Amino acid sequence: MTGKRYSMNAGRTTKQGQQINVGKDSPEYQALVSTLIMNPDDMKEEGIVSGGSVRVWSDNGEGVFFCKEGKVPAGMIFVPYGPPTCRLMGQVTDGTGMPTSKGWEVQVEPTDVAGTAVTPTHAPPPAPPSCINRGDR
Repeated sequence: MTGKRYSMNAGRTTKQGQQINVGKDSPEYQALVSTLIMNPDDMKEEGIVSGGSVRVWSDNGEGVFFCKEGKVPAGMIFVPYGPPTCRLMGQVTDGTGMPTSKGWEVQVEPTDVAGTAVTPTHAPPPAPPSCINRGDR
């Protein structure tokens, strides 16, 4: 691991659109949103093999993704937008209802852990009072 920070960009893919009828709980969709695309030179520098697992972490959380090489600029990674990616982006939406999904600084390292386990590094903020079900209304 080099300690290098990468710019993580998440976005929807055409494959996600094609999977809409399969459902977000399907193994196909889960595999899609837990696959990270990285520049081949960056992968070599970090000692990551294509198809291997990587641990990715930001100030907001961390996750394990499968890594594939692709046509992305050096210093950048791309991940299809989905639940694992949201944990890395945090919860601040700036009033839009959707967290910022571009330009998050993350670190990446190879790991032997397989799967898509994602762990937040801090507890989520409490729900605003208007969202709490008080049962007395």
